[in-house]
Amino acid sequence: MNKNKIWSLTLFLSLVLAGCSDQFLEDKRNFDSFDESIFTNETQTGWYIDRIYYDFFAGYNSPIKTLVGSYSDDKSRMTEEIGGTINNLINPGKTLETSADCPTYFGAQLVANPQNHPYTRIRNCNILIEKMDVVGASLPETFRNNAKGQMYFFRALQYFDLVRTYGGVPIVTEVLNASSTDESIKYPRATTSECIAQIIKDLDKAAELLPTEWVASSGYGRFNKAAALAMKSRVLLTHASPLFNTDWDNAGNQRWQLALEAGLAAEKELSAMGYGLYGNSAKDWQNMFLIDNKFCSEVIMVQMCSPATSTAINNGWEKSIRLSSQSGSGGIPAPKEMIDLFPLENGVRPTKSNGYDETNFYLNRDPRFYRTFAFSGCKWGHKTNANAVVWAYRYKKTDNKTIVYADGNQLKSPAFVRKMSNPVADDNSFEYSGTDIFEYRYAELLLNIAECYAAKGDIANCTAYLGKIRKRVGIASANNYGIGTLADKYAAIEACLYERRIELAYEGKRFWDIQRWMLYNDDASVNNNTCAKLGIKPINGTTRTGNHWQAIATGNTDPIASIRGTISIDPDASNFKDQLNALAKFYADNFTLVSPETAMDVDGKNPVNILWRQNYYVFGLHTTVLTNNSWLEQTTGWKDPFGTMGTYNFQK
Repeated sequence: MNKNKIWSLTLFLSLVLAGCSDQFLEDKRNFDSFDESIFTNETQTGWYIDRIYYDFFAGYNSPIKTLVGSYSDDKSRMTEEIGGTINNLINPGKTLETSADCPTYFGAQLVANPQNHPYTRIRNCNILIEKMDVVGASLPETFRNNAKGQMYFFRALQYFDLVRTYGGVPIVTEVLNASSTDESIKYPRATTSECIAQIIKDLDKAAELLPTEWVASSGYGRFNKAAALAMKSRVLLTHASPLFNTDWDNAGNQRWQLALEAGLAAEKELSAMGYGLYGNSAKDWQNMFLIDNKFCSEVIMVQMCSPATSTAINNGWEKSIRLSSQSGSGGIPAPKEMIDLFPLENGVRPTKSNGYDETNFYLNRDPRFYRTFAFSGCKWGHKTNANAVVWAYRYKKTDNKTIVYADGNQLKSPAFVRKMSNPVADDNSFEYSGTDIFEYRYAELLLNIAECYAAKGDIANCTAYLGKIRKRVGIASANNYGIGTLADKYAAIEACLYERRIELAYEGKRFWDIQRWMLYNDDASVNNNTCAKLGIKPINGTTRTGNHWQAIATGNTDPIASIRGTISIDPDASNFKDQLNALAKFYADNFTLVSPETAMDVDGKNPVNILWRQNYYVFGLHTTVLTNNSWLEQTTGWKDPFGTMGTYNFQK
């Protein structure tokens, strides 16, 4: 089998809407006058499918953005990964419980010129599924199957994000005519379990109809069987988790078994297709994220991006993480909670008793640490200067009052995010980066399997799967790759969640892990005790912490600039450890760590601690939805438009 032709699920967003495809879009605007004859033609059917890819994923231009169709980074900014202006949902000064406070993601009323909302996207999928074999009966069966397979996958993906947001929602699998009088289309909210069953049914159908590989060049970047199988693992893991599973603490609970079986089946099938962990070193791990427009064994779902300045999806991540001195947007400072998170070089947790020094945080760390973060003195190249070194510190002028930030890099952290950065990116146009974004990696699939084993009490297999993740980046095998001997299933689950924080950092996954395990808080009134069970400190009451390197010497010009020139920290260098030790001496001689004048987490200018309320884990329906669809129940914990508390139980 030629692995160069085994394409991963790639979100095909290179669509140029021009020529006759413009007419197609014009014809499609009004559902009542939609011309279904396009399904008699492969080219026009292709336009239809491409438009749906675009509607789903056009906003996915950063790895920390989530929710198909809308895509924002709000959820990632409510985790430990990124500090800053506090979101209303984690603001202790806000209490959200009315329908007007609920998100509008669910969408609005279907009209003649519909917006790109979830049920519009679902309807577009239903149209092709219904019409393809009827109107397009003369087209080749393989073409029709591939077209339908993509729609089943799309529909599953959309319902999954609706469920993660609202719990159960109305299940619509046929094309309905909009009507204000037809009682038969007043679909109620299905249970969460019913929605999950429909999602799995759609993914099974997608796996049946989609190819294992797209051979024709026109098929590059589309959904395939591997993606459908892997998505089953993600969906069933979510359904087994405490948010939706009140019986999660039962090792024999069927949901864990179903999730495990889905993960193992996906692993077996994907392995046969040529998928697996990419490389065998931290350098390979870093370079993996730069593989563009061609098969990578690690990549199951990926957003294709382009460096074109128009009619293309650009990757905005490069611009956002580059420092001001590099013509970037200023960078993403790493909170102390993330700096202190990564294991030590031998895989053990970074505690004082294990030898961790918070001041010299950069010494003897997990190899992934140096590929996830940069810090003052690090080599961080780009197109103009492959050997560029970045610095982010401050100094006081001789008046001992005026503070100046070296090189204009004003970050509230001695470390900053560099993961998924391209060392040859064009510093004159970072905003037009064409580096693809990985949405689902094989490593996540293995972590899903590990977590299922943990929840079932199979600690040996859990540890083995976690070991695979660590072995790939070069952590030594001693002491189970630093994981140690896990005492019980709770310690094993916590170890899985910990490893996900390291391996999948800044890939848009952390919020969903926090949500499905309810890690912001414990609340006895609703039987939420997962933090206590797992031995995890709740996020509520914490804050993302910032610090600065500040020069010991003062000066009206930078007192460090003339002596820093010999420093260049490069994890690819053969003498990397010597470089780090030299940096430690340089830091000790020239800098001190100081707290910023303003906290990293603020409401306006006031420092705040995170407070997430129990009802936020699953949202209610917005006022607009409930007033237009009066038969729909409001979610428990949220009020309807008349002030009555909701009755819909999302845990059924």
